[in-house]
Formats: sequence, C-alpha cells, structure tokens
Amino acid sequence: MKTIEEINIANVKKISAEKKLPDFFPGDIIKVGVKITEGKRDRIQYFEGVCIAKKNRDLNSSFTVRKISFGEGVERTFALYSPIVDSIKVIRSGKVRRAKLYYLRDRTGKSARISEKIKKKIGIDVESKPEEVTEENLAPVVEEKTADKQETSEDKSETPKAETKKEEIKKDTPEEKK
Repeated sequence: MKTIEEINIANVKKISAEKKLPDFFPGDIIKVGVKITEGKRDRIQYFEGVCIAKKNRDLNSSFTVRKISFGEGVERTFALYSPIVDSIKVIRSGKVRRAKLYYLRDRTGKSARISEKIKKKIGIDVESKPEEVTEENLAPVVEEKTADKQETSEDKSETPKAETKKEEIKKDTPEEKK
C-alpha cells in the first residue's frame, strides 16, 4: 500500500512532465499566466510582480507574487502545481538575502527596489577579447581616416566659408592637445 507522500511525489512527477516550470526564487520578477473561465470562454490573464515567498512542499508547493496596481499593493498566492497556473516566466532575477520578503509590504518607491542578480555565463573567455584588437587591425583604420581627411579637405573648398572656419577650428584643437 502506498503512503500519501508517495502518491504526492508521483503526482508531482506527472504534472512536472506535462508543464515546464522554470526555477525561480524569492526576489525574482515573474509573470504568471492564470487561466480564467468567464462563462463558457477560457482566457489567460497575466499577473506580473515580485515573488515574495515560495513554499516547497511537494504537491502543496505555493508561491506569493506581489505587485503595485493603481497605487495599491496586491498579493496573490498560487499553488505551484495548480491547473489554473498556465505558465510561469522569469522576467528578471533579483538579489536578496531573505527567503520571505514580507518587509516589502511596508516599503514603497525606491526603498522597495531589489537589485538584479548578475549571472556568470559559462564559456566566455575574458582573456580572448583583448587579443582580438591588434596593432595590425588598427593601422589600416588610421590610414583610411587620413585618406578621408584628404577627401574632406577637397570638399571644404566647395563648402561655404562659414562652415570651413568651424572645421578648421576643430582641426586645430586636437593638434594642440598632442
């Protein structure tokens, strides 16, 4: 005979195979798609806000999302494996040091902000980026600029005198700095 715990674990595996639920934590800004039935019609309404609490209890897992709607704080608690939760999308990962962010209820404005968590991506070689820029690559670019300057000096003779004075002043200033 199976215990209730074994039945719950089997149900969680079955539901998680059907739905793809992302890993999210308190402090993350998430967008939850909720199925709403209005008469005979079903639609999905999105609830976007900060996850302030998450409870991991197998089939009874739940999370609370808080958002400010028209100046009022609105919190909604969802059962993680509920059929009304259609989708969950992580918009931004937040960096917090608490598991429950109930203190955000008392705060408004800038004091309620959560800093963003910066993830290090695997496979990026920091040392290879500076090696891409070499003197060989830079030398032709400088020559092209000097060739462009000669062409622009020919164009200057065709431009009105007022414009040429401004360009001559601009040319003199970089030479003085050297």
